[in-house]
Amino acid sequence: MKITRILIALSLIGLTGACSGPSESAAVPEAQPAGASNADFGDHIVHFSAQSTDQLPPEVARAYNIVRSKNRAMLNVSVLREADNKSVAAEVKVKTVNLTGQLKNITMRRINEQDAIYYIGEIPVANRETLIFDISVLPEGLDKASDVRFKREFFTD
Repeated sequence: MKITRILIALSLIGLTGACSGPSESAAVPEAQPAGASNADFGDHIVHFSAQSTDQLPPEVARAYNIVRSKNRAMLNVSVLREADNKSVAAEVKVKTVNLTGQLKNITMRRINEQDAIYYIGEIPVANRETLIFDISVLPEGLDKASDVRFKREFFTD
């Protein structure tokens, strides 16, 4: 019994050494970061996300009059003042196209909730459709808008 344990241990040591490869450290590819979900514009930070509306809890969809469907997407944008991390009002304009260049109309509406201000818009989506969102944000009190672009693929099946 003792000999069997010794043989197994020696076999495992041999396998471990064989699997470790050369002693030089091989180049390990870095993980690719997830797509950005915010953009820093100096005095303001713009947060943005897009998801299918079927992921919203039913009570949230009802409260904000959003149709829950895997064939509809919702864009959410908020603007924070960097100095104190407080929500600020802004003019938010969005142009959306898919990869074939088809323009998708999206109208943003302002939501005020306690101390938070954010902007949401809904848009129909097809399975595996990638949308490119071009967002222009002009925080209240400024005279120059800042722009951010991001892509998101939607799966409806």
